[in-house]
Amino acid sequence: MKPLRLSSPKWEIMFTFIICVCLCSSTFFVDAASFVSGFEGKSQASGNHKLHMVTTNSVLDQYSPRQLIDLGTRRFRSGDVIGSIECFDSAENKDSSIRPYLWQRGLSYYYADMFQLGSDQFRFDVSVNPLDVEEIVWDIACLARIDRKNLEKSKMMSLPKGKKDRRKIMATVYQLFRGENGVMEEDLAKAGELSASDEFYSYFYLGLYTESVTGDISKASHYMIAAASSAYSNGVGSADYMTACAKVHCKLRGWKIS
Repeated sequence: MKPLRLSSPKWEIMFTFIICVCLCSSTFFVDAASFVSGFEGKSQASGNHKLHMVTTNSVLDQYSPRQLIDLGTRRFRSGDVIGSIECFDSAENKDSSIRPYLWQRGLSYYYADMFQLGSDQFRFDVSVNPLDVEEIVWDIACLARIDRKNLEKSKMMSLPKGKKDRRKIMATVYQLFRGENGVMEEDLAKAGELSASDEFYSYFYLGLYTESVTGDISKASHYMIAAASSAYSNGVGSADYMTACAKVHCKLRGWKIS
């Protein structure tokens, strides 16, 4: 029997076939990776954090609750809201006692359009820290997004009788959201003139208020962009979680930060 040579027509056909299969396989795996990457983005926008496929629970199991919370905050800062919820959920699964302290998850729930879960989280938080004005305000924002037309003061949480926030800016935010003492948007804007941080928080909560309570998206975008672009947000306050919140808010809404 004569030995086969690579130059024979049969081998040329077979070799060509093998090359085609390899090229097709390579294209398939590239397309598959692109699909998974694209699905991650779609799952974040869907509001169903159970569809988040990129990091599985088995991978998160290696981390402690503290590490998971840290990872969750880093994911949120990057704009991965659904991924952050996945981390916070895993942290709670490891240690259920931390549930009333996962205020960051409440923020993530708001931005994932999971408003009832957000309200539940903030109410758990206030049950152990009844003087936390910001969590009371965020709960009102969640309730307003659930049913703005039927938002009643009786459904809102409030500070214990005789208590108030010593920070003027947050006392004004609290009164605006609860509709107390005739406080208006202009009052909060004026309260923000005292310092760079007050300016940021006035713009930020005016943005949240007009988006959630009044439904004025034009005003909301103006205020939130101002908050994200403020000197505090991009200077000494850049490590403040709420400045990251303002930037994520704008990113998710497609509002361009100047």
